Amino acid sequence: MNQPVMLVEDDPDLRAATRQMLMLAGFEVLAFEAAPPALARLDDGFEGPIVTDIRMPRMTGLQLFDRVKALDPDLPVILVTGHGDIDLAVAALKDGAYDFIPKPFEAERLVNAARRAAEKRRLVLENRRLRAAAAEPPDDVPLLGDSPGIRHLRETIRGVADMDVDVLILGETGAGKEVVARLLHHWSPRARHNFVALNCGALPESVLESELFGHEAGAFTGAQKRRIGRIEHANKGTLFLDEIESCPPAVQVKLLRVLETREVEPLGTNERRVLDLRVVAATKVDFSDPVARGTFREDLYYRLNVVTLRIPPLRERKEDAPLHFAHFARAAAERFGRPVPEIGPAVAAHLAGHDWPGNVRELAHYADRVVLGVEGPAPARIAGAAPEPTLPERVERFEAEEIRAALRASGGDARAAMESLGLPKKTYYDKLRRYGIARTDFAEG
Repeated sequence: MNQPVMLVEDDPDLRAATRQMLMLAGFEVLAFEAAPPALARLDDGFEGPIVTDIRMPRMTGLQLFDRVKALDPDLPVILVTGHGDIDLAVAALKDGAYDFIPKPFEAERLVNAARRAAEKRRLVLENRRLRAAAAEPPDDVPLLGDSPGIRHLRETIRGVADMDVDVLILGETGAGKEVVARLLHHWSPRARHNFVALNCGALPESVLESELFGHEAGAFTGAQKRRIGRIEHANKGTLFLDEIESCPPAVQVKLLRVLETREVEPLGTNERRVLDLRVVAATKVDFSDPVARGTFREDLYYRLNVVTLRIPPLRERKEDAPLHFAHFARAAAERFGRPVPEIGPAVAAHLAGHDWPGNVRELAHYADRVVLGVEGPAPARIAGAAPEPTLPERVERFEAEEIRAALRASGGDARAAMESLGLPKKTYYDKLRRYGIARTDFAEG
């Protein structure tokens, strides 16, 4: 659907011509002959800019601007000004108007301003939507994203959570494998019991075995007292084994027995303890490929692979990146005591253009740096959008248009143009040089 723009112009001929001009540029135009009916159609969710004439009966464009600003200060208003309204236009710009365009204007001038204003409005509304989504309670949005892949993953997790089966999670580094595991636990009947997580790649084999299975006092040198292992601690709950591919072969054998018998035998004892637990394992290796699986036991893989959940990498769902950024930026702002940053054109371009090899974890660190102000993308232009002019640039552009209009009206007569503009001779010629305006271009005959 085309982005809307509201047009308010009391002159029927100019209104019809401007409406056609904007429609040809791809806008959906809501045209009104006066400000009051236009106001009646407005709310703070209007998705486009407002283009309004200044001099109108009943309610002027400036009065309309004041009402719009009270409704939503982020709604961009472009003022169309007649000759002699420069002081009013500049004052309105300083007060928050988006831009002003002198009559008569070229189609390209108005269309470019409307496109910039429309893009600004789109970013404002997107930031609002993302802030609202990121501010929802964590239990409601633990797995962020609205892409088809993430929606399907959430639906699958909900369907599997109630089933008492072991699950294998496949995902790249930083993709959020523990988030998925915690969600499986949270949505399951086991949620009131322990969720026990262990990274199998973070510990040496001797320590890993003791951490998993526990030990009795005196089981080995340094074992001064009995220790409950992670597997037993997860009884009635969920055991999450991250980087399962890093498990040494000897530990794999013991894990396979636990999965088959649902019993654990701590080090230093022959006592077997019956368990009631779900095992969720996570890996970045595609175990279905024998070459990639390497030394990982095939029988352990098939025992774990009752259900496999694949997390799509962020590069496959870049439309989710802004929501992740908003969520992490809000959390970082609270953590560091900084304001929450907007997703402006530069950040939006980086979110869309970067491949995120570190996935969601990399994006979270990027959000931290943006909040702290220590790193951010260089100012970038969004594809198809012109850079936003500064206030001085808009004033200069207005001046140049006014001088050209005066020369056009006087047929290139410098004296008549100076009198019309109220400029002294030196200032007049200084401005001609500054704006690159040649008086002879307007001479008649």
